[in-house]
Amino acid sequence: MKVKRKIIEIDEERCDGCGNCVIACAEGALKIIDGKAKVLSDNLCDGLGACIGDCPQDALEIIERESEEFDEEAVEKHLEAQNNKEETAVMPCGCPSTQIQSFAPTTSCQSANVPKTFDKARSALTHWPVQIRLIPPTAPFLRGADLLVVADCVAVAFPSLHREFLAGKTVMMGCPKFDDVQEYVDKFADIFKIAGVKSVTTLVMEVPCCSGLPMIVKKGMEKAEVNAPNRQVTISTRGEILEER
Repeated sequence: MKVKRKIIEIDEERCDGCGNCVIACAEGALKIIDGKAKVLSDNLCDGLGACIGDCPQDALEIIERESEEFDEEAVEKHLEAQNNKEETAVMPCGCPSTQIQSFAPTTSCQSANVPKTFDKARSALTHWPVQIRLIPPTAPFLRGADLLVVADCVAVAFPSLHREFLAGKTVMMGCPKFDDVQEYVDKFADIFKIAGVKSVTTLVMEVPCCSGLPMIVKKGMEKAEVNAPNRQVTISTRGEILEER
């Protein structure tokens, strides 16, 4: 049944897909689809506007229009369905991208046998996979780790990522604009519950769509009721460190 009531409206021209509103919506009514925030169903939105204050682009507002009534029972079923998503550690096809691997970075002795033309930098990577969506919370390399959460674009923009940040850390990479924000929050919550992470460093670009990644990590900690040291570093599009906090 449709009634005239308050509900969220999203200006897609302003929305940059950062995902902050998705995290702030307790009913799970919002989702990033094709790089823009969308209301999944009118009956999931309570119209109270808790998501508005988290939008850096002022793309959300409360309007009054005819829509389906807010349905608390539908919200409960929706949230339960989200929480019951199965975590797949390895794809059925056995794709190498999902196979858990731990390994030591190249040592100075090993690099001595590499031709000088190729010995420009040594990898500090100690595990595989590295994408957030592919790493199961039970991965052995997460246990007691100093976690480095990196926005995808940082790896291209920041030339000394391995030397200045990756060495000694377990890295997880992703994009808060194009990936599933709530899935990320749930993933980090599970990691913080299971793995006993010692610290988290989040590397993001200066662009607005990256701002959702630190929020995702924070929400994951809150959901897991864990409070680990949490550092945030912002990188410019020219590959310079702009801010640390």
